[in-house]
Amino acid sequence: MLETSARLLRLLSLFQARPLWTAPELAERLDVTTRTVRRDVARLRELGYPVDAEPGRAGGYRLGRGGALPPLLLEDDEAVAVAVGLRLAADGSVSGLDDATVSALAKLHQVLPATLAERVRGVHDAVVDLQGRVPDRVGGPLFLTLAQACREGLRLRAAYTDRDGHRSDRRLDPHRLVRAGPRWYLVCRDVDRDAWRTLRVDRLDEVHVTKQRVEIQDPPDAAELVARGMGLGPYAARARVRLPVGPAEATRLIPRTAGVHEPDGEGATIVTLGGPDLDQMARWLGSLGTPVEVLDPPELREAVHARAHALAQANQPISLIFRQA
Repeated sequence: MLETSARLLRLLSLFQARPLWTAPELAERLDVTTRTVRRDVARLRELGYPVDAEPGRAGGYRLGRGGALPPLLLEDDEAVAVAVGLRLAADGSVSGLDDATVSALAKLHQVLPATLAERVRGVHDAVVDLQGRVPDRVGGPLFLTLAQACREGLRLRAAYTDRDGHRSDRRLDPHRLVRAGPRWYLVCRDVDRDAWRTLRVDRLDEVHVTKQRVEIQDPPDAAELVARGMGLGPYAARARVRLPVGPAEATRLIPRTAGVHEPDGEGATIVTLGGPDLDQMARWLGSLGTPVEVLDPPELREAVHARAHALAQANQPISLIFRQA
C-alpha cells in the first residue's frame, strides 16, 4: 500500500513537471507497466484529481483543471523560495489576500524541516524595508482580475483617475503588474492613445475583462518603464549625474525606482533623477559615499560645491584654526 501511495505522489509530481505524458513515458519513469499506469490514473481520478486523456498519436495524460489541489513536491530551495515569497506577500498590500497568505505560510511552516525553517528565518531577518511606508492596499478581486488578464492576454475596459483627479474611460491591453515601493502598477498599452502607460492599480475601478484576446508586439521592459516613470516623476528639480561605477553598483547606490540609468562607457553610469529641490538633492548625493559628477543643471553643481565648502570649513585642522585666530 505504501508503495502504491508513493507511486501516486510521484505520478502527480510528473504531471506538475510537464503538461502531457504518454502512458509508455510514465511507465518508464515509474518503472511499471502501462497497465499499472492506467490503474494509477484511475485511482487519482477516484481521489478527485481530474486527469484528462487526449486521444491520438500525439495524445496522452495531463492533469486537468478543477477538483482537488494536488500536493506540491518541492525541492529544498523551492520550499525556501515559496516561504520567503509568502512572507513578503503578507504585508497587507493586497486586501483580501493577506489572511490567505498568512494561513498558507503557517501551513508551510508546520511541515518545513527545522533546517529549512531556520534558513527562511535567516533570509527574513536579513531583509530590511527601506521604504518605511505602509503599502497602498488594492482589492484582492481587482488584483486577481488584472493578473489573469495579463496572463491570458485579454483586453480590459476600465475607468482611471489621474493624479489631477480627472476620470476617464480606458481600453487597455494589460502586460504586467509591477510593485514599486508601496504601490502596484499596471503596465499596459492604452488602445485609444496608442501608447504604453503605467497606471496605479489603486486608481483603477469599474474594471471589465473582455473576451477580446490581444497579442502584444515588442512589449517594453515593464520594470524599466515603471522605474522611468517614478525616477522622472512630478519633481520640482531634475538632474543628470555620472557615477564612476558600473551598472550593478550604480543600481545599489541609486535604485532604478529613483532614477533612469544608462551606461557611460566602461565602469561609469549616467543617472537621470528628480528631487524636491536642489539643496536636498545636493545633500543626498553627498551621502552616497562615491565621487558623483553633476552633469547638469549648473545650479546643482553650485549647491554641491557650497555644501562641500561648508563641510570643509567646519572641519579644518586645529593648528590652522589657531593660526587664523
